[in-house]
Amino acid sequence: MHETKKRFLYRHLVDEIEQKIIIGTYRPGEKLPSIRKLHKQSNLSISTIYHAYVELEAMGLVQARPKSGYYVNPVALQRLKVPKFPKISYPPKKVKLSSMINSVISAISNPHLLPLGSTVTDSGLLPFKYFSRILKDLSHKELQCMISYSLSEGFPELRRQIALRTVGVIKGILPEDIVITNGCMEAVALSMLASTQPGDTVAIETPTNFGFLQLLKELGLLVMEVPTDPQHGVDVDELERIFRQDKIKACLLVPNFHNPLGAIMSDGKKQRLVELLSEYEIPVIEDDISSELYFGKQHPLPLKAFDKKDLVITCSSFSKTLAPGLRIGWAIPGRRFKEKIQNLKAAISVTTSTLDQYLVSQYLAGGAYERHLRTLRNTLKKQIVRTAFAIQKHFPPETRLAIPSGGTLLWVQLPPKVDGLQIYQKALDHNIAIIPGVVCSNSRQFKNFIQISCGSPFTMKVEKGIATLGKLICE
Repeated sequence: MHETKKRFLYRHLVDEIEQKIIIGTYRPGEKLPSIRKLHKQSNLSISTIYHAYVELEAMGLVQARPKSGYYVNPVALQRLKVPKFPKISYPPKKVKLSSMINSVISAISNPHLLPLGSTVTDSGLLPFKYFSRILKDLSHKELQCMISYSLSEGFPELRRQIALRTVGVIKGILPEDIVITNGCMEAVALSMLASTQPGDTVAIETPTNFGFLQLLKELGLLVMEVPTDPQHGVDVDELERIFRQDKIKACLLVPNFHNPLGAIMSDGKKQRLVELLSEYEIPVIEDDISSELYFGKQHPLPLKAFDKKDLVITCSSFSKTLAPGLRIGWAIPGRRFKEKIQNLKAAISVTTSTLDQYLVSQYLAGGAYERHLRTLRNTLKKQIVRTAFAIQKHFPPETRLAIPSGGTLLWVQLPPKVDGLQIYQKALDHNIAIIPGVVCSNSRQFKNFIQISCGSPFTMKVEKGIATLGKLICE
């Protein structure tokens, strides 16, 4: 109990000083109170204050100077401005992928390149040792069961464990309400197939995950791009105008830690959005894959939490938090679409790997997931802040960037005359992979934008990579 209280005080102090640095109360280069002075002032222990300062140093917010104390990083994050772009809606049209899309996919998957474009979390931050122990403890009889098919809707214990994780987030979810899929993208694809036909129009955010554009193209769907705010998510007013004028069959949205913006919608905005969808009887597929990676105190609510008409299909997976290679995802479709999605799952991929489902269910049942998530969130937050500092330090002054409150992505606006696609190509020559903003839109918007991922540890190599990008942009 005493240790828990000490950790709480230490985290509280870190959060308080971090906030004061980011908003500029502590100015760049300013010296922080000495450990002894803060000890007398706050009545916190010297150990608590010391560990808080060390944590702030690890985040890149402060610098320790020998025999002098701790100083605020001379680079000021509050000088960064939020990305700004025109709010334009385009008429429904077929998806035409950028000619660079295959190159981008190849680059972000290439292990020999600096992974500033990969949206997955580095495997070194994931609990692979725990999985190894589970595998070693499998008996021959258990393994014999694991190499057989499981139910097409998923391994019962895994569905139970996922249902338990919805307590306090979505009311009334039972194991039988969940359909296990091969990753989040299969969940999204099945949901689209269940709610649309080829030739239908789907409303999507712009910018959006370029993987969604690939999927919608293959499904033969038209897309209506809806302007999306870098901090607050999709423009609900514009969405309402579109619903009045166009026949929208479904929406595909990312309300929590949007890919690529990092935006999060407020609960009030989520509720208004779901009410609007209910009024027009339009289903929405929500990608909730990053909601566990929040940096605040509470798990953000999905759109499903406000759903009264079974119009929201929530899709997620453990790819960002636990094991991307195991491809364990799920859909929570509600009664309206459940049977259709189950039938599609059985027809298209039959089932999901039984062994992989067993591994994840055993891990969840062991109780280590919450501890892992707390550590992972803290690590990713440090990586986001340190990467933002590096961008502020090395990129031109006109650069715009919003620091998200969760997830792993940074959406960076470059000076107006800089072509993000050229920067992407030049970065490849320096063995650096990023994502050019133009591939995140069906209308070729965001030419002077790039996406940078913070899923890998912030090392000297990453710092040099950011510095190299800065030079390329300045040229």
